[in-house]
Amino acid sequence: QVQLVESGGGRVQNGDSLRLSCEASGRSYPLYAMGWFRQGPGQMREFVAAISWDGKYTYYSDSATGRFTISKDNAKSTVYLQMDSLKPEDSATYYCDWTRISDGTPYGLDYWGKGTLVTVSS
Repeated sequence: QVQLVESGGGRVQNGDSLRLSCEASGRSYPLYAMGWFRQGPGQMREFVAAISWDGKYTYYSDSATGRFTISKDNAKSTVYLQMDSLKPEDSATYYCDWTRISDGTPYGLDYWGKGTLVTVSS
């Protein structure tokens, strides 16, 4: 059984920073990437960032490029998302998921945790 626990969300002001954490346990996919996705109210879930199993490769959405940084600590089975220069449009529930990268496109394996809510006020 796959378990993913996201944390670190909160309510911040425009321009602030947050660091999200995702701890994975249970069944794992050692050679797969781990990704962050988000879903705003009334919106579809969208890709934010992903990191390869060995940490060598990172992938970002256009909106995340230059502001967000994904990293991982394999010893802690934890993936992080450092979010800087947050904007109100970044407000969403953020989820992590095991991710398959195919031709440079990330696909979540649909193992979703409860997510962590990020609210950015203007």
